[in-house]
Amino acid sequence: MRRRFELTDFEWSVIQPLLPNKPRGVPRVDDRRVINGILWRFRTGSPWADIPERYGPHTTCYNRFVRWRKAGVWDRLLEAVSQALGSQIVMIDSSSIRVHQHGATPKKGDPDRCMGRSRGGLTTKIHALVDGRGLPIGLRLSEGQASDVRQAEPLLQAVPAGSTFLADKAYDSDILRSQITAQGATANIPAKRNRKKTFAFSRELYRARNLIERFFGKLKHARGLATRYDKRADNFLAGVKIFAARIWIKAYESTA
Repeated sequence: MRRRFELTDFEWSVIQPLLPNKPRGVPRVDDRRVINGILWRFRTGSPWADIPERYGPHTTCYNRFVRWRKAGVWDRLLEAVSQALGSQIVMIDSSSIRVHQHGATPKKGDPDRCMGRSRGGLTTKIHALVDGRGLPIGLRLSEGQASDVRQAEPLLQAVPAGSTFLADKAYDSDILRSQITAQGATANIPAKRNRKKTFAFSRELYRARNLIERFFGKLKHARGLATRYDKRADNFLAGVKIFAARIWIKAYESTA
């Protein structure tokens, strides 16, 4: 019996061919069971050691998650399922995630943890670029106090030519507008109050930005993503990408 939040047969049919093959050696512990264990951990926000026995040893779930993160499996999964970008609207925004005290203790030698002080305390920001259906096509992390517009620049590479780019006033920057134009896209961003120059702006198109808020809302259904428990930023971002890929697959499933 499939439990809530576990992979459906349709989801598994999409994910299975994208996983690493292991034709030789000792057979791997069942991939679907292990991934369900990983999903359970992020969905509940529980420690890895609390993963139920039905998903196998918690060490197997954690080790598989980290090994595949290092091998780029989760990155390739999201890239593969997001190839169906066909929308002529893209939008960007960020969402602050509170860091739990268990995730705030650094380990010696850890890389950049993407944690910083903001009005909400110790926080991490998720920066997302989504299409006109609210489906993610770019994700990155930063410290909670980081400037949105500076973090946007690496994500802009995914903005397709001919599209309309939606963002709020925090992204009103000459550099960002120039980059969007150079890529053959059109910026639809409200100007800041201190702007002397005016720009074309459609309020009707701008209303579509609620879709990116919905995306963050779906992502935060997972308690382990609504609050950050992971010490390492790369592990937390990998969890975000797994659930982002699942949002894409569910969109496919709803239209299948």
